[in-house]
Amino acid sequence: MSNSDDSSAGPRRRARPVRLLTAAVFALAGLLFVTSFNTSKGTNIRTDASLLKLSDLIKERSQDNAALEQSTAAARGRVDALADRDDGSTKAEDAKLAALRAASGTEELTGKGLTVTLNDAPPNATARIPNVPEPQPNDLVIHQQDLQAVVNALWQGGAEGIQVMDQRLISTSAVRCVGNTLILQGRVYSPPYKISAVGDPAVMKKALAASPALQNYQLYVNAYGLGWKVDEHKALTLPGYSGTVDLHYAKPVAPTP
Repeated sequence: MSNSDDSSAGPRRRARPVRLLTAAVFALAGLLFVTSFNTSKGTNIRTDASLLKLSDLIKERSQDNAALEQSTAAARGRVDALADRDDGSTKAEDAKLAALRAASGTEELTGKGLTVTLNDAPPNATARIPNVPEPQPNDLVIHQQDLQAVVNALWQGGAEGIQVMDQRLISTSAVRCVGNTLILQGRVYSPPYKISAVGDPAVMKKALAASPALQNYQLYVNAYGLGWKVDEHKALTLPGYSGTVDLHYAKPVAPTP
C-alpha cells in the first residue's frame, strides 16, 4: 500500500508546479495585453501616426503663436500711442526713447541691405568635384551653426537690423534648429532659409566672405550643392519685432521647512 500510494501521489505533486507555472504565464500575458491597450488607447502603436500628430501639433502651435504675436503687436501699438500722448515727456526725451526703440528692434527699419538664402542640397546629391568623398546625410542639410554664422557675420558687418524668415531679431532672439527645422521665437520654419539685413551691402558682403565658418560652408556648396545666394537691395524694409519682450528665467525654489 505504501509503495502504491507513493507512486500515485508523486506525479500529482510534480504536476502541480507545472499547472501553477502555466497559470502564471497566462496571467502575465493578460497583463501585457491590458498594458498595451491602456498605452495605445485603442490605436495601433506600431505606426508613425504619433509622430505625424506631433508634427501637426507643432504646426498648429506655430500658427497660434503667429496670431498671438500679431495681437501683441497691436496691443503694444495702442499702449505706445497712449504713453506718447500722456507721459508729459520733453521732445529730447521722446527722441531718446525713439532711438532706443530703433536699437531694440521693435520699430520698422528701412534702408539698403541684402538677403542671404540658405538651402539644403538636392536629396540625390553626389560629389561634384574630384577627390571629394560621397556625402553623408548631414552634409546635405543646413545646420544651426550655418544660420548662426550668417547672422553673426551680418552683425559684424554693421547690420542695423536683421530679419530671419519673417521675424525681426532682438537681443534675446535665439536661432536654434531641431533636426531639419528652424525654431525661432516659438515658430517653426523649413528650408530654404532667408536672412535679411539692413546696412551697407558692400561691408556686409565682406564680412560674409571673411567668416571662417562660412568659408567652410562654401566648401560644401561647391562639393555637394548646398544652397547659397546673396541678393542686394536698394531699399529693404524690416518689420519691427512683434512678440513679447518679457524675460523668462528660472527661479530658485524656496527650501521646505
